[in-house]
Amino acid sequence: MTKITENNIETFAIETLQTLGWEYVHGLSIAPGAEHTERESFEQIILKHRLRKAVARLNPDIPADAQEQAVQKILRIYSPDLLHNNETFHQFLVEKVKIPYQQEGYERSYEVSLIDFDNPLNNEFLSVNQYKIIENNQNKRPDILLFVNGIPLVIIELKNAADENATIGKAYDQMQTYKATIPSLFTYNAVCVISDGMECRAGSVSAGFSRYMAWKSADGKTDASRFSPQLETLINGMLNPATLLDIVRNFIVFEKSKKEDPKTGIIKIETEKKLTAYHQYYAVNKAVENTLKAASADGNRKGGVVWHTQGSGKSISMVFYTGKIVLSLNNPTVVVITDRNDLDDQLFDTFAASKQLLRQEPVQAKDRKHLKELLKVASGGIVFTTIQKFLPETGRAEYDRLSDRTNIVVIADEAHRTQYGFEAKLIDEKDKETKEVVGKRIAYGFAKYMRDALPNATYIGFTGTPIESTDINTPAVFGQYVDIYDISQSVADGATVKIFYESRLAKVNLDEEGRRLIEEFDKELEEDEEITDKQRAKAKWTKLEAIVGNQERVKNLAKDIVTHFEQRQSVFDGKGMIVAMSRRIAVDLYNEIIRLRPNWHSDDLSKGTVKVVMTASSADGPVMQKMHTTKSERKALSDRMKDPADPMKLVIVRDMWLTGFDAPCLHTMYIDKPMRGHTLMQAIARVNRVFKDKPGGLVVDYLGIASDLKKALSFYSDSGGKGDPAEGQEKAVAAMLEKLEVVRQLFFEESKTREAIMIAEPAAYYADYPGTGFNYKRFFSASPKEKLSIILQAEEHILGLEDGKNRFIREVTLLSQAFVLSMPHEKALAIKDEVAFFQAVKARLVKFVGGGTGRTDIDIETAIKQIVDEALSSERVIDIFDAAGIKKPEISILSEEFLLEIKGMKHHNLALELLKKVLNDEIKIRSKTNLVKGKALLEMLENAIKKYNNGLLTTAEIIQFLVDEVAKKIREHDEREKKLNLSTEELAFYDALAENKSAVEVLGDEKLRIIAIEVAEKVKANATIDWTIRESARAKLMVLVKRTLNKYGYPPDMQQKAVDTVLKQAELLADYFTQTAKDD
Repeated sequence: MTKITENNIETFAIETLQTLGWEYVHGLSIAPGAEHTERESFEQIILKHRLRKAVARLNPDIPADAQEQAVQKILRIYSPDLLHNNETFHQFLVEKVKIPYQQEGYERSYEVSLIDFDNPLNNEFLSVNQYKIIENNQNKRPDILLFVNGIPLVIIELKNAADENATIGKAYDQMQTYKATIPSLFTYNAVCVISDGMECRAGSVSAGFSRYMAWKSADGKTDASRFSPQLETLINGMLNPATLLDIVRNFIVFEKSKKEDPKTGIIKIETEKKLTAYHQYYAVNKAVENTLKAASADGNRKGGVVWHTQGSGKSISMVFYTGKIVLSLNNPTVVVITDRNDLDDQLFDTFAASKQLLRQEPVQAKDRKHLKELLKVASGGIVFTTIQKFLPETGRAEYDRLSDRTNIVVIADEAHRTQYGFEAKLIDEKDKETKEVVGKRIAYGFAKYMRDALPNATYIGFTGTPIESTDINTPAVFGQYVDIYDISQSVADGATVKIFYESRLAKVNLDEEGRRLIEEFDKELEEDEEITDKQRAKAKWTKLEAIVGNQERVKNLAKDIVTHFEQRQSVFDGKGMIVAMSRRIAVDLYNEIIRLRPNWHSDDLSKGTVKVVMTASSADGPVMQKMHTTKSERKALSDRMKDPADPMKLVIVRDMWLTGFDAPCLHTMYIDKPMRGHTLMQAIARVNRVFKDKPGGLVVDYLGIASDLKKALSFYSDSGGKGDPAEGQEKAVAAMLEKLEVVRQLFFEESKTREAIMIAEPAAYYADYPGTGFNYKRFFSASPKEKLSIILQAEEHILGLEDGKNRFIREVTLLSQAFVLSMPHEKALAIKDEVAFFQAVKARLVKFVGGGTGRTDIDIETAIKQIVDEALSSERVIDIFDAAGIKKPEISILSEEFLLEIKGMKHHNLALELLKKVLNDEIKIRSKTNLVKGKALLEMLENAIKKYNNGLLTTAEIIQFLVDEVAKKIREHDEREKKLNLSTEELAFYDALAENKSAVEVLGDEKLRIIAIEVAEKVKANATIDWTIRESARAKLMVLVKRTLNKYGYPPDMQQKAVDTVLKQAELLADYFTQTAKDD
C-alpha cells in the first residue's frame, strides 16, 4: 500500500487551488540565485516586482514616484509588536495607502490601491510552496503561501493525516513557531490555515487554538459531505479568489478593549483580530443581498430575520453586516435597536470596538430629542437607540416623521420581542399627582411608531432564539428567515459548547404552597415571558417572593451553592452566575454567602470573589442601597467577570447580564427565578461560550425549570431548529463511566515493559490476576515517595503498549472532560481519586512527549484543572530526583558527575525525561534574560527531541546527545560572561548585535562589546514601567539605539534588524530593570 505523505497533501491542495484560478510556482524556482528569481534575499517577504506591477496597473493616474512611495511604505512596516504591524498593513490594504502632496497651497493625498476589490480578476493570484524565509538567523519554510499581487495574504500549514503524531494541533504549534521566528511574514497575513489533510481550520494571527474554525460549506447553500476532506471544502469555499478578497475587505475586525492594571493604574489597549466564521460570512452576504432587494424602488422594506443561536457570534455578524451595507447602499443611515439599556450599551461597545471596519464612529442616542436630531441627517451615521425612544409624546397616537429616505436600515437585536406590535389597544390614563385613572387612551406597538418615524426604512432582525409560530408581528415587520444557524450546527462546529442541566430541587426544598404558586406563575408567564412591574405588585408575586426568599431557604441555598461551586472549581477553571428572583433575595443571598466565606467579600469594587450586579435607590433602604452599581461600576465588574485571571468568580444578578453578556469563562449558572421561553433560553446561553477546552456549561435548577426547558425545546424544534438547548447531566455521567472503563482497561493490557518494571518493583502487577493487570490501586494508600514511583511505573507500563502513549492521553482527556461536566455528581465524587491518578500519569506522558518547551497540543489552553493529590502537593513532596533514586546536586545541576549519573540510570525512559526536564528548566532560566541565546539553545533541544519522536534517534543516542552537546553548550554560554567581561544583561545585548555575522566581521568582538555595554546602559536608563505599552517610549528607545549603532559604524544594511532584536531583548529585560530600580 502506498503511504500518504505530507507531500501528497500539499500537491492535492495546490492542484485544488489551481482549479480556482491560482497560478502555481515552486519556492525554489523564484529563490535568490534561481534562473527566474523574484527575490533578492531569503529575508525578502513580499514579491516586490509583482507588487510594483500591480500598483502601476491599478493606479494609472497616480505619478510613478507616489506609487513607489506607497510600495516603500508597505515594505517598511516596523515595530516590535506583530499584531500592530498586521493592523497597520490591513488598514493600508482596505483603505488604500495615502501619499500626501501639495497642490495650490493645500495638503492633498493620493490614494494608492494595492488590490482591486471590486474586480477580483484584475489581480494576480499566486500559490507558492516551500518558500524559504530567513529572519534573525532562523530558517523556516512554510508549506504553502498564497500571494495576491505579490503580498502573502494566506499561510497554509499542513500535517500528514496518516501520521498519528502529525495532528492539527501540531500544525497550530508550528504556526506559533513561525510567529516567533519569522514574524515579518505575519505583517501581511490575513488568514492562517492549519490542516492534517482531513481536518482543516482557519483563524487569525491572534487566534488561540480553540478559535480556529472549520469552513463547512463551499457555496453557502449546503454543508459539504462529512466524507469530503475539510481541506478541500475550505479551499473551495474560503480561498477562491472572490471570496478571499471579500473576507479581507469586509469580514476582518481588529477589536479593541481597554484593560486597566489594578496595581499600576495603567490602561492598556488590547487588540484582538477576529476573522469571520463560515456561517457568519454566508448569512451576512444573504442579508445584504436581501436588504438591497428590499430597499430598491419596488422592494417591500423587509430585510428578513437572521436566526443564529446565542454565543455563535451574532453581535460580530451584525458588525460585519453593517460594515458591508455601508459600502453597498449609497452611504445609508443605520439604526440599531435593542429593548434594554444594558443591551444597548453592550452592543454599542462591540460596534465601537470595530470602528475601522465600519469606517465611522457609532453614536448612542441619549434621549428622544437626541434621537430625532441624529435621524434628521441627509445620509450616513450609525445610531444606537432603545426601542422605547420611539414612544410618542404624551397624548399622541403618532410619532413624528423623521425621514422619508429609502437608504435607512433599521437593525433590531432580538427581533422576536413582544413589543414590536402594530395593533392598537386601550390603556389607562392616570393623573400625574394622584395616580388615579382618569380615562383611557389608544396606544400602539412600537413597530407602528417606527413606521411613522421612518416610513421608507428597510427593517432587518437578528435573533439568537427562534420566532414562535404564533408570533405574527415579527414576520410583518421584518419578513421571513434569511439564514438559520441552530444549536446542533453551532456545537458541531465548535462555535458554542453543549449546555447540561442539573436539578437540585431536593437540596433546597420549596413547600407545597411555593410549588403551587410557581405553577400558577408559570401559566401567567405563558402569556408574557417578561415579568412586568404590574405583575410584581400583585399579591401572588409578593407571596411567592416571600416563600422563595424565606430566610431559612436562602441559608440552605447559599450553603448548597458554595459547596457545589467549590467542588466545580476544584476540577474546572472558570466562573459562575446566580440568578435570583428579586433584588432583596439577591442581597440576602450575598450576605449569607459571605457569612459562610468572609474572605470572598470586599467593599472595594476591584477586589472580592463574589459581587451583586443591580441597581437600587434610597427608597430601597440602606442594606440594598449599598449594593447599587452605576453604569461605569457595572462596566468595571463586567471586565472583571470576563477576565479569567481575575479573582471575581461568582456574580449574583436579577435581570442584568441575562442577555447579551458574553463571558466565555462562565461555566455554571444557578437559577432561582421563574423563567421561560426566550428569556430562559437567552439566560442559559450565557454558559455556552467556547473557552479553552471547556467541554460544556452547566445550568443548576433550584426552582423547577425542567418543564419550561422541555417547552423551550419543543418550540425550538417546531421552528425548524435542531439540537437540545440543555441536556440532562446524567448523559455526561454515563459518558464519564464509559471512559473510566476504557482507561482502566489499558492497565490490563500486556505491556512490553512489564519485566523491567517487575525487576524494579515486584508488587507492580497483580500476581494472581488472570492476565497482566498493573496494580495502580497501591497508589491510594502509598506514601508520597511511593506515589511518585507508582506514577513513573504506570508511565513505563503505558509506554510499553501498542500506541499506548497516544491512546492513554486521548482517553484520559475525554474522561477528564466528562468528569468536569459531571461534578459534583455523587458518581463523579466517588471516582475523583482514580481520575487524579490517571491525570498525574497523563501529565508525565505529556511532558515526556512534548518538545523542549514541555507544551504540546494536548494541553494547549486548558480550563480543566488537574486534580492535585494532597500528598503530592504538600511541602514534604518527594520530587522526581528522589523517585529516580538520584541525589539532586547542590552546586551545579550540569556538573559532569551529575550528568554521568543520569547516563548510568537503569530506566532509559525515566533518564531521558529527567534530563529533558533539567535542561529545559536551565534553558528557561537563561531565556528570561537572553533572547537570542535562549532561543538557540531551546531550538537545539527541541530538534533533538523531534528526531527522537520521529524514530531517528534511540533513547540511548538522545541521552548521549543531550549530555554531550546541549548541556555542554549551556555550560559554554555561562562561561562567556567571564570571558568577555560582561554582565548578564550586557551579554544579552552583545548576542543580539552579534546575530548579524557581517557585523562581527566588520567590527570585531571588542567593538561589539563596547556597543553592547552602551546599549544596555541606554535601555536601562529609558526602560520606564510603562514603556512596553507606550509607542512614544519605544520610538525614543529605537532612535537612541540607532544613534549608538551609527556612532560605532554598525553595518547600515543590517541596522533595522539589529534594532528590532535589541528592542525585543529590551522588552524581555524591562521587568528586570524596573524591578531593580524599585528595590533600590
